Amino acid sequence: MTADLFDSVADAQPWREEIADGAVLLRAFVRPIESELIAAVRAIVAQSPFRRMTTPGGHLMSVAMTNCGARGWITDHTGYRYDPIDPRTGAPWPAMPPVLRDLALRAAEQGGFTGFAPDACLVNRYTPGTRLSLHQDKDELDYAAPIVSVSLGLPANFLFGGMARSDKPRRFRLVHGDVVVWGGPNRLAYHGVAPLADGEHPLLGRQRINLTFRRTQ
Repeated sequence: MTADLFDSVADAQPWREEIADGAVLLRAFVRPIESELIAAVRAIVAQSPFRRMTTPGGHLMSVAMTNCGARGWITDHTGYRYDPIDPRTGAPWPAMPPVLRDLALRAAEQGGFTGFAPDACLVNRYTPGTRLSLHQDKDELDYAAPIVSVSLGLPANFLFGGMARSDKPRRFRLVHGDVVVWGGPNRLAYHGVAPLADGEHPLLGRQRINLTFRRTQ
């Protein structure tokens, strides 16, 4: 099985979709710099490898992850939080590469949020069958800053709901190079990712990489 035909077209032109108040989908936004992004992610992972973390309730997350930036998101038996130190290596998280920081700033501006200065980038790795249940990004102190989420690799069905978990989410199919930006009145919207379908991406193989930029303080 291969990724969608659209997903393999290297010269796909960017376009913008409004998905909610304060939330936009930037199609093919990162295609021009995909090689630099992939190289940056590989350098991050070489320094702080992917790992599956455990939730406070003792459940092992299906999505593997790492971080870069001044602070990284972690979870263990003591709770969810941001920390400047990678608990696996005992060293600071890798610095956020300029290509990632610039991408986050440009995408946020396209979403109507100027001056975005992320201090954390979560790097999530999805393999076929993995999912991310509906949740809110609320471990940050600065809700005025948006969330910027970048998709690389296999396509995924992104779920974007309302302010209550019970609100039925809308589904948006994200492919390699797409970026979602949300903030303002929808900064705390519930969102997630449906189980990833199997496939083979020409650049990243049988996986999806998701970069999520946040301002934590």
